[in-house]
Amino acid sequence: MPREFSRHQRLGHQVQRTLAELLQFEVKDPRVRNVSLTSVDLSRDLSVARVYFSLLEPDADPAEALEGLERAAGFLRGKLGRAIKARHVPELRFVHDDSAAEAVRLSELIDQAVAADDQE
Repeated sequence: MPREFSRHQRLGHQVQRTLAELLQFEVKDPRVRNVSLTSVDLSRDLSVARVYFSLLEPDADPAEALEGLERAAGFLRGKLGRAIKARHVPELRFVHDDSAAEAVRLSELIDQAVAADDQE
């Protein structure tokens, strides 16, 4: 019977869960306080983890948070290596995920279009 989730998905979820805990409880950098991890994509050979993050304050500048995350990447990778059971710990690459802000913008555009149709 095949497994429900692939190794990539299981390891990706474990990496995301562990990194979220580390960011919340162990990283002291104030630049990463309002960061929420949205997903983790692992490369085919599991050597690179692309970690997508969003900000709890949508108007905040993601460059500061990205700088803080990149600065903490070595610390996070070391802690991650002790927490997960994998032969090699993937390199962490952080990417800002602005899908929530884009969804709000599109919703506002739709509301404006509906209001314009109602006026006519």
